[in-house]
Amino acid sequence: MAFTFKNAYLQGVYDSVVKRNGNEPEFLQAVGEVLMSLEPVVEKDPSYETNGVIDRIVEPERMIQFRVSWVDDNGKVQVNRGFRCQFNSAIGPYKGGLRLHPSVCASVIKFLGFEQTFKNSLTTLPMGGGKGGSDFDPKGKSDNEIMRFCQSFMTELSKHIGADTDVPAGDIGTGAREIGYMFGQYKRLRNEFTGVLTGKGLSYGGSLARTEATGYGLLYFTEEMMSCMKNDSVKGKTVVVSGSGNVAIYATEKAQALGAKVVALSDSNGYIYDPNGIKLDVVKQIKEVERGRIKEYVNRVEGATYTEGCKGIWTIKCDIALPCATQNEIDGESAEILLKNGVQVVAEGANMPSTPEAIDKFLAAGILFGPAKAANAGGVATSGLEMSQNSERLSWTFEEVDAKLKQIMINIFHNAYDRSKEYDVEGNLVVGANIAGFLKVADAMKWQGVAY
Repeated sequence: MAFTFKNAYLQGVYDSVVKRNGNEPEFLQAVGEVLMSLEPVVEKDPSYETNGVIDRIVEPERMIQFRVSWVDDNGKVQVNRGFRCQFNSAIGPYKGGLRLHPSVCASVIKFLGFEQTFKNSLTTLPMGGGKGGSDFDPKGKSDNEIMRFCQSFMTELSKHIGADTDVPAGDIGTGAREIGYMFGQYKRLRNEFTGVLTGKGLSYGGSLARTEATGYGLLYFTEEMMSCMKNDSVKGKTVVVSGSGNVAIYATEKAQALGAKVVALSDSNGYIYDPNGIKLDVVKQIKEVERGRIKEYVNRVEGATYTEGCKGIWTIKCDIALPCATQNEIDGESAEILLKNGVQVVAEGANMPSTPEAIDKFLAAGILFGPAKAANAGGVATSGLEMSQNSERLSWTFEEVDAKLKQIMINIFHNAYDRSKEYDVEGNLVVGANIAGFLKVADAMKWQGVAY
């Protein structure tokens, strides 16, 4: 979709981005959404225009693309594309995950890196924004094939990262196994043991609660949003969660711990519905141990049903919807169905899972809407805590990390909410989060000079 701005400067910046990146729809969507939120900021402080801050903030500092060659179990050479977008380092070293998925391309990596810049800013931790990955698909590959790919991928990536330069993490398709293979190759190549990756195993510098962090953080944010804005809570609510990876599983776990009933989960093939409430131990066995498909759930739990295709999950009646799968999974049509069925809260666990049309419908309806860059910041926040532990050569307890995570998510909500009030759009957390994330990065960029 095209964006139209009242402010001539922002319109010029956006038009320039479109001209340069016309074939990158995900990136254009992310940029347009953020710039729309910044109109009152630019009107209030012209220095952002005179310093060219927004011209610079929409252009990545560095975009790296490289070939990844590896040999499969049949001895055949395979070739994938690798990416690392080092988007903005104004407030700290680049920080963001590595996505391994067939959908990965320059547009997806740039949109994720752009979003990561503001998400990391919201955590208040000293981390810049970056993202990377490859169009390699781990599904159906043997451990040895994944190891060979990861070693080849890291052989090139190692030239561009470091504990004080760029600290990648996991993302879709990149879990503890992949991070371990990449870390081992980095250590072999550089002959140093540093906190260059987060999401590591506990035996070699990982942090407790990192696996749970994005899902738990999503619920901490949602609970605080409901408490502050509606004097309500998650307890007793019916919840639909899309996805069945780390974010979805641990969002489900925390929602159940807070007294909610989660009735649906999905994967890229379809979704399950269990009116009695999802049995998470069964899901963990299927997804984390067996690495199977979510449809296996119905063979093990009486009363559950499976439906091919993912979109239908949003037709299930619920109080709270938590999209935790992938970008643009809730479109305008799905948003209308959710609203018609009485949804009260939507909080994004994935990156940009709602289209602009869907977001407009949620905001117009006056329901609570938690945007991704705020609501799903728990993962990168805990990655930042892992970096701190690595630097100090210490390991904190699960309870210590979880308590810090909870406070960070509460602070993120209030930072976004307070900015929404300051700019006369109280309760619009999309605008509030974008402005709050932008201001810290923009201020640092102004102080560091135009050459930066």
